[in-house]
Amino acid sequence: MSYDALVVGARAAGAATAMLLARRGLRVLAVERGAYGADTLSTHALMRAGVLQLARWGLLGRIEAAGTPRVAQTVFHYEDEVVPLPIKPKDGVPALFAPRRTLLDRVLVDAAREAGAEVRYGLRVGELLRSPRGRVEGACLTDEDGRSEAVRAGVVIGADGLRSTLAGLVEAPVTRLGRHATATVYGYWSGLELDGYHWHWRQDAAAGAIPTNDGLVLVFATVPPWRFWQEFRTDVAAAYRRVIEEAAPALLEPLRRARLASSLHGFTGHAGYLRRPWGAGWALVGDSGYFKDPITAHGLSDALRDAELVADAVVRGEPALAEYETCRNALSAELFEATEAIASFGWDNAGLKALHRRLSDAMKHEVRALVARFVERRELVCPGA
Repeated sequence: MSYDALVVGARAAGAATAMLLARRGLRVLAVERGAYGADTLSTHALMRAGVLQLARWGLLGRIEAAGTPRVAQTVFHYEDEVVPLPIKPKDGVPALFAPRRTLLDRVLVDAAREAGAEVRYGLRVGELLRSPRGRVEGACLTDEDGRSEAVRAGVVIGADGLRSTLAGLVEAPVTRLGRHATATVYGYWSGLELDGYHWHWRQDAAAGAIPTNDGLVLVFATVPPWRFWQEFRTDVAAAYRRVIEEAAPALLEPLRRARLASSLHGFTGHAGYLRRPWGAGWALVGDSGYFKDPITAHGLSDALRDAELVADAVVRGEPALAEYETCRNALSAELFEATEAIASFGWDNAGLKALHRRLSDAMKHEVRALVARFVERRELVCPGA
C-alpha cells in the first residue's frame, strides 16, 4: 500500500497533522497503537495559541458543544497575593478551554477522517522501509496479533509521543536538552466550583485547578523530583493532599465540599528537549520532536501549532522542512527557557512573577506569528526567527 504521508500516532499532534494534510489533498494514513477515544496523561489546558488553531480549523464549536466549559480568567496565587487576569476575546479566541483528551483526540480524529485521511488503531511501527541511499520510504506495521504489513509513503511523520519509536529509528539528534523536571500527581474532582484556571505557588510546591468536561475539575500537585521520591512513594494520596494543603490553602475549603471522582494519575518527570524534527523522508511533531515540562501547561498548544507548521512544510516539499525546524525553534525558545526556569523551583515570588511575564510575552509572540502566517497568509518564516 502507498500513501503520500504515514503519520505514526493519532492523538492530538498526529490526528491534527493527518487532518491538515488530508484537507490539502494528500492521501494520508495515520496509525495509533492505542484505542479510539482512550485517555492519556495530560493537563488538558489549552492556551490562546491552541484555541486559535481549533477555531481556525472549525473544530472549537465541537469542543464547546460537548460541554467543555469556557475559561474566562487565569488566576495566579503567589502565597498570599492573588492576581486575576481576564481572558479578553481576540483573534477569534472567545475564551480558553481545557477539553478531556477523550474528547479532543476524538474530535481531531473524526475531522481527519472527514477530510479523507485513513485512521487505523492497534498498529505499531516495527521497522522502517528505506531506499538504497537510506531515505525513509515507509514502514512495516504490526497489529495486536503480530501480523505485519509494509506501507510505503512519501513521508513518515512521527507523532508517537515522549518515547517516540520513530525518533529512535531515525536517530533524531537532540539539539537542546533541559536541566530541570517536575513530578505531578492529579485527580478529577466533582462539585468543585471554580472560575477559570487557578495556579498556586509555594517554595518547592505548586498546585492548580483546571475545569474540564462533565463538571469535573483537574486538581494537580507538583513538586521537584527529590520531593516526589521522598514523599509520594509510600502514600500517594496523603502526599497529594499534603502538597495541595501547603501550596494552595485557598483550595482546602472548596475541596472539603467536593468529591474526588477518579483515581490519582502521576507523571514522575522528564527533562525537556528539542530534537531535529526532519530528515530524508521523515519528520517529527508533538512530543516526538519537542517536549518541555508540563508545569506551564503549554504542551497541547505546542502540538496543535506544530501540526500546522509541519503539514504546511510537507505540502510545500521536503526543502521546506528546514523552515519548519527554524520556525518551531524560534517560537519555542522563550517558552522552553521560561518553563525550564519555573520548573527549577529556584525562584522567590518576585522572580516567579518575572518568569510569568516572560512566559506571557512569549505566548503573545506565538499568537502573533500564527495569525500572521496562517490567518493573514503573510510570506514569512516567523517574526523574530
